Amino acid sequence: MRAISTPLVHAVGVRKAFGSHEVLKGVDLAVEAGQVLCLIGPSGSGKSTMLRCINHLETIDGGELTVDGLHVSYERRGDVLREIPDREATRRRAEIGMVFQHFNLFPHMTVLGNLVEAPVRVKKEKPVAAHDRARELLNRVGLADKGEAFPRQLSGGQQQRVAIARALAMELKLMLFDEPTSALDPELVGDVLGVMEDLARTGMTMIVVTHEMGFARAAADIVVFMSEGRIVEQGSPESVLSDPTQERTRAFLARVL
Repeated sequence: MRAISTPLVHAVGVRKAFGSHEVLKGVDLAVEAGQVLCLIGPSGSGKSTMLRCINHLETIDGGELTVDGLHVSYERRGDVLREIPDREATRRRAEIGMVFQHFNLFPHMTVLGNLVEAPVRVKKEKPVAAHDRARELLNRVGLADKGEAFPRQLSGGQQQRVAIARALAMELKLMLFDEPTSALDPELVGDVLGVMEDLARTGMTMIVVTHEMGFARAAADIVVFMSEGRIVEQGSPESVLSDPTQERTRAFLARVL
């Protein structure tokens, strides 16, 4: 069992480069179980790369990064990190959900089909149980009547809510959101943010890359401002968004608030 004092997500000195371009330059981050952390900052600051490293969609080049005390695709043997078998890496990754800017739903499947695919294939759930849970989740995100619809028949906001429900169907310990409302028309943003705020209230651990400062102020326990691959400032929403100490943070907020 994870010690209470151990962060669910723990990054120490994380570095990541693409060729000669260093995107993450020694990032330290700690998120306790049940907390909501919002990553804010200008485009190109490394926020999305950090999310992808947490889920091991990208491998880190330096530092340490664990979820629930474990590296997603590695294990430590002495001072050396070694890759673990693909099956174990897949099992660990299946406990981390990620919702992207674009919905990435399977277009040839119904909404219900999208929700039950991974639980049945990856977690080997019984189809009847997976369908029952999928219907519960669709009701939770306000789409109880859309189970037999195809993604093309839904609005962007509805598709994003389906994407959130699909992630939740895996019974996760951590949810990652990469600017989930940036591709939506403004009038659809509120529905998606409402689902995310409800999810935060249930105690789901969440890391959210967002430009929605209202959401960060309402839902976050911690706000982290990143710029040029580094954390410039972090703290409570009130301290970072209303009374930042760093000039770089103040300049960014002056443009977006």
